[in-house]
Parts: sequence; structure tokens; C-alpha cells
Amino acid sequence: MNKIFKFIVNFPKLVLFVSVILCLIFGMFSTKLQIDASTQTLLLDNDKELGIWREISKRYETPNFLVVAYTPNQDLLSSKTLDKIAKISNELEKIDGVKSVLSILNVPLLQNADIPVSELVKHVPTLMDKDANLSAAKDEFLSSPLYKNSLVSGDFKTTSIVINLEPNEKYDAFIEKRDLLKSLEQNKTITQNQKIELEALDVQFKLYRDELRIKEHENIEQIRAVISQNRGDERLFLGGINMIADDMIGFVKNDLLVYGVSVLILLMLCLWLFFRQIRFVFLPIFICILSVILASGVYGLLGFEITVISSNYIALQLIITISVVIHLITGYRELYILHPNYTQKQLVYLALKSRANPCFFAIFTTVIGFVSLCLSDIKPIIMLGLMMSGGISISLVVAFVVFGSLLVLLNKKEPKRSFENSFKFTHWCANLAINRRQIIYIVSIFIFIGGIYGISKLRVENSFIGYFKSSTEIYKGMEVIDKSLGGTVPLDVTIKFKDTKSNEVATKDEFLSEFESEFSQNESDPRYWFSTYKMDVVKKVTRFLEDREFVGNVSSLGTLLEVGKALNKGNELDSLSLAILYNGLPDEYKKILLSPYVSIEDSEVHFVIRTIDSDERLRRDEFIKTLQTDLNELLANDNVEARVSGVMVLYNNMLQSLISSQVDTFGFVVLALFIVFIFIFKSVKLAVIGIVANLVPLCAVFGIMGMAGIPLDIMSITIAAISLGIGVDDIIHYMHRYNLEIKSKDKIRAIRSSHSSIGYAMYYTSFAVFLGFSVMSFSNFWPTIYFGILTDLVMAMMLLGALLLLPALILSFYSTTCKKE
Repeated sequence: MNKIFKFIVNFPKLVLFVSVILCLIFGMFSTKLQIDASTQTLLLDNDKELGIWREISKRYETPNFLVVAYTPNQDLLSSKTLDKIAKISNELEKIDGVKSVLSILNVPLLQNADIPVSELVKHVPTLMDKDANLSAAKDEFLSSPLYKNSLVSGDFKTTSIVINLEPNEKYDAFIEKRDLLKSLEQNKTITQNQKIELEALDVQFKLYRDELRIKEHENIEQIRAVISQNRGDERLFLGGINMIADDMIGFVKNDLLVYGVSVLILLMLCLWLFFRQIRFVFLPIFICILSVILASGVYGLLGFEITVISSNYIALQLIITISVVIHLITGYRELYILHPNYTQKQLVYLALKSRANPCFFAIFTTVIGFVSLCLSDIKPIIMLGLMMSGGISISLVVAFVVFGSLLVLLNKKEPKRSFENSFKFTHWCANLAINRRQIIYIVSIFIFIGGIYGISKLRVENSFIGYFKSSTEIYKGMEVIDKSLGGTVPLDVTIKFKDTKSNEVATKDEFLSEFESEFSQNESDPRYWFSTYKMDVVKKVTRFLEDREFVGNVSSLGTLLEVGKALNKGNELDSLSLAILYNGLPDEYKKILLSPYVSIEDSEVHFVIRTIDSDERLRRDEFIKTLQTDLNELLANDNVEARVSGVMVLYNNMLQSLISSQVDTFGFVVLALFIVFIFIFKSVKLAVIGIVANLVPLCAVFGIMGMAGIPLDIMSITIAAISLGIGVDDIIHYMHRYNLEIKSKDKIRAIRSSHSSIGYAMYYTSFAVFLGFSVMSFSNFWPTIYFGILTDLVMAMMLLGALLLLPALILSFYSTTCKKE
């Protein structure tokens, strides 16, 4: 390393030129860096339930759709409101990518005319019929299980306009083929040709997906334009998976810009506050920009994608880069004070040499913290770990190379120490650590005990709607749909009939025995599939789900049976009537009433539940598990198989994995750091002291989270590993300085000297890190906001741990002098 440092200071122009050229070359690849904000990034990579959910989605006709929640100023069935719904619907149908629009205008009104089922299938009334009975339509909308709390709200003030999007068979084929090859890869049964095929498929898929996103974004913007033009003083909100994914990409882009610019501005301000010299403001910022450009280019070249979680990589890299440069600056300034007669080249060389070991190990331990995130099964967390591990490694190299080559080209200039001379925080910490150790220990014990209590209260729970600020379009749309239109997050229940013949013989009605006998012999024929036995099971499950707490709308074959009963003057529809409905309904209505809820080929029925995601009492894991258990008990004697699946299950699986992920990452980081500390400090006792000085502050922060009711989520789960990785930087720098000071001083003087020298650098870097993470409060994504606030709290506690608890522990429990390096 000494030879490298000598080369840097002897040939600064060449080194600087090559560095800038390399950054520009790699920077061109940064344009290839893509953003992936799809819902897939919020799921576990290897979740078995994902395949089940995709199979169910494929089996039942559930098109991708968007929902417009409309609350007019007048009655829903007034001519003005109906005209406006018609106008909006017509304009939406003209947009490319929209297959159809469903509203109160064109849904089937099965109870609008007093006619038998056999006649109803010939012409199903709608509100567009001139002779439609508006009073009967309102009663049906408010009472029919097909429409109540779904198409219209319970107070009949809000309605939904459903925008069915064109299916994309090419995209689905890509997903299906890629999932098949990835499953072979995971099972280690993939051939070499299949590996090549998978790599090519990944490239083709990303290209097609990016084209599709551009098109989808344009479509959504057109839909929003229609809504904006028709909103006036009325409430119109857009909701749906595609809209959320599109907005998330916008959020990520905005966060990248806001984080980057805000961090740079704040860092410039604090650099001026600390050093009061222009060179020590623009030099670090120049290094930060180069490191981010170089890292982004490498990520683009490797085909990495930015997710919601890794969108803060620019802020994180700027923060860590600036901490390295601040240590180099403080090293240079200390050397200038000690050796004012040295040349600029000598001072820069010695600054690089003196800070090489502590900076390397500080970055190395930080890399350990980020690498531990790769133990997770959640793609955004893995990507954050990979990107930051590589990024800060690049930052370390760029910082030393550019700092050395650029500073040596500047004239030697005496540093201004006005801040150090007026700010005595580190001296106060030194006095407290030396003279008030018992107080420090008592406070630390109370913090630790309180932290453990708070940690016991931690919960892994978060609503999807709760991820977003109330000012965002996503939140507003989801809130209306969740509270007024039957819930948001979907859950699927499938009931598969195993062997129906024996059950049907036991349950058949004597008046229909002849029909039932014929049906049981012709089960493969759709006309004979609907039997009393199956329909009894469907009705029982429908009633069970509708009575369940936290369940909003339930759509199933059971809802049609309830409507059929009303049509049949209060009498249950028999199997023959159901067969007539199945065969006689026009396809457009069959796709609404039957196809999403029954698969005759698979002898299976499907229940679509929407849960009230915004209910603060909802505990998703408990809800799903008890639902599955209670369904099994309910259907124990019906010879069927019940399965709960869907988006809510996938989301809950991700949440629950956070606990095991936290244990794995935290355990890995602590063990790895302990081993590194032993190697650096050459002492097991010092390694234990260093770990304790970090664990107490970290325990305090997670305790605060538990007591404040802040749940663990996909962002806060990374705090422990990241904070330990960054926090130990102060421990390493302090211990390195203490090792130098103890060679010529006693322990108390060594501690005072360490506080008055490296203590300032630790404070500078911690303050810069604090400011950097604070900009995350500008995000529209609550997990990011919590991450920034909590990490700020951790870093402040880590600094106090390094300046108070660490020296106190050294004085009390480490009596021998350090060995010479």
C-alpha cells in the first residue's frame, strides 16, 4: 500500500486523469440501470405459494383491472350522474390497452324484472335499458351480494368503475417459462442448454417488460387525464395494481433525485461548518459524485435493478463515502498541525498511510453488515446488500485515490480550527467517561433492560395501504376502496371436491333423485356438475366467510345462488336451474357471474375475498392461519380440500420471514464483527468490549420501536445489520487511535488524547451520516421514512456508545497496554 500511495502523490495528474476517465466510461453504463417497482419485489424469492397463486389466477378468469372510485355530488342514479359515468366509461374504452369498462350502467340487473330464470337468460336487463326500473335497481345494488359493498358503497354515495385491461399473453408466457427454468435451477436439475436459455430469456423478458412499462405508463396517464377532466368538484380516485406499480417507479425516481441532491447540499453545509475551507467542501463532494457515477455504471453493466428498498443506495453511498473522506481530511489536518514544515506531498502521503488501516477495516465491517442482508429471501433486501457492498468498496478506493491525487495538486494551506476550538463535546464525553463511569454503566443497564422489554413487544405487521403517505394518490384511492367498496387486499379460497358420488347419494333430495342419479353419472358434462351436495358446501362456506371479521366483500358461486333464490321467489335454485344458467347466460355475463368462481374441469369452486387492510386490529398471520384451521373444521365431513392462498398470503409470508431474516443477519454480523475485532485488536477482551459498546445502543433503538408500536417491515429489518456495520466504524477508528496513544501515555491521558483527535472525526462523520439519513423523511414510502429516522437514532446512540461507554469499559476492564503494531 505504501508503494501505491507513493505512486499517487508522485504522479497525481496521471492518477486523477485515469480515475476520471474510468468513471466517465463506466458512467455511460449507468443509463442502463433499470427500476423494478413491481409487486414481485415485495414477495419472497422462493415462496411455494407464489406458484399456487399463479395457477389459481390462470385457472379462473380474473383479468387485470384498475378501479375508479367515484363519489358524485348528486344521487348515484340521477340522470346527471349516470350521464357522467357513461361519458367517463366511453372515454376510458377508447384508450389503448383497455378491454372493457364495467359500471352500474352495464352490469346485469337480475332482479329488475319479475321473470323466470329461463326467460332472464334471453335478455339480461341493465340500467342502459330504457325501461329499467331505477328503484328496483337501487334495491338490487344495495342488497344483492353481487354488488353491495363492492360496486356501490353501503351508503349508496360511492360507486366503482372497473377498467378491465387487455390480457397480455406474451408477458404471462415469459413468466411461466422463466419460473419453470428457475425452478429447475433451484432444484439443480437444469441442463447447460437450459441455463443458456434462461439467461437469454431474462434478457428478452427485461427488454419486453421495459417496453410494456412505457406503454402501461402512457395508458395510466391517459386514464388519469380522463379522471382529471371529469373530476370537477367531485371525488374521483384511481386504484389498482398497475397504477401502484407505475406510481412506485415514480416514487423511486423521485427518491433517487431527492436523496442525492438533498444529501449533497446538507453535506456541503456541514463540511463548511466543520472545516471552513472551500477545498474541504468541494473535494469530498467531487469524490462522492465520482464514486456514485462509477458504482451506478458497474450496476448498469451487471444488469442490476433498483427496487423500492435499494432506491436509497445513492444516499447511503454518499454518506459512507463522505465519512471516509472526513477521516482523511482530519488526518491531513492533524499532521499539518504536528508537522507544519512538511511539504504538501509528504503530508498527503502520511495522511493516506495513517488512515489506511482504520478506513479499510471500517469499510470492511460495513461491507459485512450489508453482505448479511443477502441471507434474506426478499429480493429488494438482497439487492440493497449487493449494491451497497460493491458501492462502498468502490468508494473506499475512489476516496483514497482521488483525495491523494487532487489534494497534492493544491497549494499547502493552514487548516482553520475554529470549530474544534469552540466545540468541546468530545472533551465533555472524555471527562464523563473517566469520572462518571458508574453513572454510564447504570444508564446503560437501564437502557439494555428497557430495550429488551421493548424488543419483546416488537411485531411484524404492516398494512399495504400504510406504506404510503395519506397525501399520495395510492393512499387516497385505496382508502376509499378499502372502507367503502369492500376492501383492498385480496385473498383466495379454493374448495376442491374429491369424490362426489358417495356424498351426492347421501344428500340428494327425493324429488330430484332421478336428476341427481343422472348427474352423478355425467359429472364430466358441465350441465350435470351443479348438484345439491356441491351447492350446500358452497353456501356453507360463503356464509362462513361473510361472517368473518376483517372480511369485506366475498364473491363466489354462493353469491349467484343467493341472487338465484331471490329470482326464484325465495326458493333455492335446483341443479336443473343452475345448469340452465350455466349454458344459457351470454358469455359476457358468464365471465362476471360464473367463470371466476367455478372450474368444472377441476371439480373446484373459488371464493374471492377482499380484506379490510386499513383495520389496525388486523393481524394477518393469525387471521390467515385461523381461517385455514376453521375452514378445515367446517368442512371436515364434506370430503373436500380447502386451501387459502392469494396476494395476502404471499405478503404475509414475506412479513413473517423478516423475523428469521433478522435473526440470521444479526447473528451473522455479530459473529463476523467479533472475529474481525479479535483480528484487529489482537485481544478477545477488547473485541467483547467493542461488541458491547455497539449492542447497547442498538438494543435501545429496537426497544423504542417495540414500545412505540413501530412494526418491523422490509426497511426497518435492515437497520440492525446496517447500523452495526456503520456503527463499528467509530469503534475501529477510536481503538486504532487509542492503540497509538497508549504507547506513550497512561490510559486516562490516552483516552483524552483520543477524544481530542479522532473524537472530532467521529463526531463529524456521525453528524454527516445523521444529516444524510434525515433526507429520507421526504420519501412517499413510510418504511423509508422510518428507516431514516430510526437509523439517525441508532447512529446518535452509536456515537455516544463509542465516546462514553467504550472508553469507560476500557478503563474498567482492560488493564494491559496495547502491543506495538
